[in-house]
Amino acid sequence: MNLSGYDIIGDIHGNSVKLHKLLNKLGYTKSSNSSGYTHSERKIIFLGDFIDRGPQQLDTVLTAKAMIESGSALAVMGNHEYNAICYATPNPRHPNDYLRTHLGNTGKKNYQQHAAFLNEVQYDPVLYDEVISFFKTLPLWLEVDDIRVVHACWNMQKQSQLKPYLTNDNCLTDAGIIESAKEGSTAFEATELLLKGLELPLPNGIIFQDADGHERQSVRVKWWDSTANDYASLALLPEAITQTLPRDTIPNLDAYRYNEDALLFIGHYWLTGKPKPLSSNVICVDYSAGKGGDLVAYRHNIGQPYSINNFITSAS
Repeated sequence: MNLSGYDIIGDIHGNSVKLHKLLNKLGYTKSSNSSGYTHSERKIIFLGDFIDRGPQQLDTVLTAKAMIESGSALAVMGNHEYNAICYATPNPRHPNDYLRTHLGNTGKKNYQQHAAFLNEVQYDPVLYDEVISFFKTLPLWLEVDDIRVVHACWNMQKQSQLKPYLTNDNCLTDAGIIESAKEGSTAFEATELLLKGLELPLPNGIIFQDADGHERQSVRVKWWDSTANDYASLALLPEAITQTLPRDTIPNLDAYRYNEDALLFIGHYWLTGKPKPLSSNVICVDYSAGKGGDLVAYRHNIGQPYSINNFITSAS
């Protein structure tokens, strides 16, 4: 293949109807065998979060898996794939439980968040193991040609800290999965940042409810915004909440800024509206396909600069 570029697709969350529509719009052709969709000169890069929420969990996973295994696509791990691995992995520190607990009220919440996926695969243990094994092959980040890809946040310090727990392809080892699930460990903090973004505790005991009705005392922060430095400006919350936050400067933000030349592609952030870049060098393609929004791709041509015209959506 004479590769001309990559089509970077955001979080699908089990909405394979949107995925098939978007692949067709992008000019990918479904092959007659099991290798999924192909293109004569382009590859897909999936940003993770294939699962949970939507009505077509298994078809989404198997479509992406076939494309990756045939060489038509690449992918990074999302926090939902990581959670699925932990939900399926016995916890060596707590017999009769798993790295992502099945017990108590937290276990009930974890099941509810994961039920759409479990309902499609748990009836078949062989299939379930196959899908979890596939998730384990997803790297935490990619650097290909002139772009970088990570699910939620690029941070070279955290990536370096994770190296002892990764394969040469930046996939978590089995020991790395266990260590990264140990709350408070270096591997835990690094994995949380890469897969969930920068979250900071809110000052003055402020609590808010997230979109799923869960109480939160920490908030995701716009680490890509180099023009702001305080909670009110950087918190990823509705304006009614951000207006109540202090203008105190958040310390140590420079450790999380992305100041590299390479275009960085991320998902994870449930954006809405017309697709546009987050900054001059950070592009998010998650536009809430799991909550009724469009599935979005960005068509990157190798060696070419960003263009607002390169966003493609699943909308007809």
